[in-house]
Amino acid sequence: MRTDLHRHLDTPLAAVRNLGILAHVDAGKTTLTERILYLTGTTHKRGEVHDGTTVTDFDPQERDRGITIFAAAVSCAWDAHRINLIDTPGHVDFSDEVARSLRVLDGAVAVFDAVAGVEPQSEAVWRQADRYGVPRIAFVNKLDRAGADLDTAVESIRERLHPAPLVVQLPIGSEAGFTGVVDLPRMRSLVWPEGRDTVEEGPVPEALRDAAEGRRRQLEEAVAELHPGALEEFCAEGTLSARTLTAALRDLTRSDDGVVVLCGSAYRNRGIEPLLDAVVAYLPSPRDVPAVRGTWDGGEQERFADPAAPFAALVFKVNGTATGRLTYLRVYSGTIGKGETVWDSGTGRTERIGRILRVQADHHAPLERAVAGDIVAVVGLKSARAGSTLCAPGAPLVLEPPTVADPVVSVAVEAVGSAEAELLVSALTRLVEEDPSLVVRTDPETGQLVLSGMGELHLEVAVEKIRLAQGLDVRVGRPRVAYRETVVRGVSGLVHRHVKQDGGAGEFAHVVLDVEPLEDVPGDGDGDGGATRFAFRSTVVGGRVPQEYVRALEAGCRDALADGPLGGHPVTGVRVVLTDGATHPKDSSERAFRTAGRFALREALRACAMVLLEPVADVTVTVPDDAVGGVLGDLAARRGQVSGSVARAGVVVITATVPLVELFGYATRLRSRTRGRGVFTARPAGYAPAPSTAASGTVTR
Repeated sequence: MRTDLHRHLDTPLAAVRNLGILAHVDAGKTTLTERILYLTGTTHKRGEVHDGTTVTDFDPQERDRGITIFAAAVSCAWDAHRINLIDTPGHVDFSDEVARSLRVLDGAVAVFDAVAGVEPQSEAVWRQADRYGVPRIAFVNKLDRAGADLDTAVESIRERLHPAPLVVQLPIGSEAGFTGVVDLPRMRSLVWPEGRDTVEEGPVPEALRDAAEGRRRQLEEAVAELHPGALEEFCAEGTLSARTLTAALRDLTRSDDGVVVLCGSAYRNRGIEPLLDAVVAYLPSPRDVPAVRGTWDGGEQERFADPAAPFAALVFKVNGTATGRLTYLRVYSGTIGKGETVWDSGTGRTERIGRILRVQADHHAPLERAVAGDIVAVVGLKSARAGSTLCAPGAPLVLEPPTVADPVVSVAVEAVGSAEAELLVSALTRLVEEDPSLVVRTDPETGQLVLSGMGELHLEVAVEKIRLAQGLDVRVGRPRVAYRETVVRGVSGLVHRHVKQDGGAGEFAHVVLDVEPLEDVPGDGDGDGGATRFAFRSTVVGGRVPQEYVRALEAGCRDALADGPLGGHPVTGVRVVLTDGATHPKDSSERAFRTAGRFALREALRACAMVLLEPVADVTVTVPDDAVGGVLGDLAARRGQVSGSVARAGVVVITATVPLVELFGYATRLRSRTRGRGVFTARPAGYAPAPSTAASGTVTR
């Protein structure tokens, strides 16, 4: 069903769907997006990833590498509904790009490979969607591939993601013979003849009738177990009507109590129409999601998706183009027109909206206004960053920004010529504005510019972007990883006395500290072992150390965590207990106790038994079965700990935990060992003890 997008620019909120396409790399997200755009009439030619002709992978690097790197927004119309769609990256190095998109979406389609099932990054993005409370439906793709099996893929969803999968389709044919599906809620067949773009609807094939009725019964029972209204009808009638089943599936999807599972082959254009129907039927509109919550002046506020309410929007992406700076917004409430003024609650600045654009990847259509529920780009904002809240000047609000992970890999970058040094600094500044997961700093010891990111590919793409966009010749040093230090055996009763008399008011602080390892207790880093996990408490009684001095002492201890005794790396996993102390009636102050805390903990850490921690990654390597031995030997040489292997149709999937520093250049090595047939994925898995020589030459602070 093709519909004209431009007739639906003023679509009611109930007919708007803001959704993302989520998956592991190579599961078929971009191909699915291309087929959606083609079937909805938004494009008139099907783009192909392997030809470099896709709409959403428009960046030169994406087309060269054949992967999605940057989240791309598009809009289309289906069945009188407007669908704002974001195609997200599937590679782990760009997971922050996925998180920023999920923060502003109301729903998502999770795509799974019918052969591989749930893969590592598809599990990671599923957990990200859990964190942001985004309802999902699942699409099992590539059913035309050899070895494809819907039931096996669904079982992997159940085992690894733990939702209740509610399968609403039965495939017609298998592998190369896959031609269509049986729609179980309506008990009809949907077939896509070879060489045609349209679907043919008909009765359930006689050969599949018994299987379809059995699957329909299983679906009814699963829904009745989860939905009280459906259970009531099921007990009374012994079955569920199509209307009741559809309504229950919608409720279960939006409450996250179940996930509707559909199937198809995006490459062969099979299964796209029922998927779009499911998006409209099951995923929520902006009116169906809870009001967005923000804070201001110490209080919490709610903003409902109401065009008449005060304006509030969240910036989730900034992109510099040849024609100006584009700022991507999700409008949560209110209405904004071009030429109007908004207030950036983070910077306290007012800015003027120059233009408002409906985004079609790298093409844009001008709009006069944007209303609650819209995802648009605006031109004219100078200071807004990803995570900034824009609101009406008379109704201030701060919305929770997307979380940004700590970078784990760093490289030194420098311009080849001294004349280009300032241009490089400017280019890096713009790069960090566009991608908050990148960090640029100057090394205080070497004076080098250090660029930090989420992985080797992430940094490679960032540097190449500077080269292509700015025409700069940039030299890159060896990648370096972010080490940490931690306590394995503490000290008790360490006494530190801070006394300073140099004329005028003096400083005095007397403290006694116990320092011990902090085991398995979530701290500042969410318990991931990588960020600074720190706990502090005081057992001093009788007012010997006033509470304001205790807080200052804790702040001083936190200051000391920046530089550990082994090599100046940040310290994590430490508990400090103040057991005793003393003050002076005139010379004690918060400043004195903060200084005492800093020096006391540094002294204590030098007395503790410390160990160096290095970042590790969970690696999944897929190799031909005749190359397994060489790959296992190479992983062992890289200090990898193999946790399992599974044989699948001529290939073996190996899972292991490997130090991140050992993965630099692994892709090239793997291709060499497997004659180009091996692939691998890696995702951060926290920190683990490192050999004493591991950080040699690869340290970053």
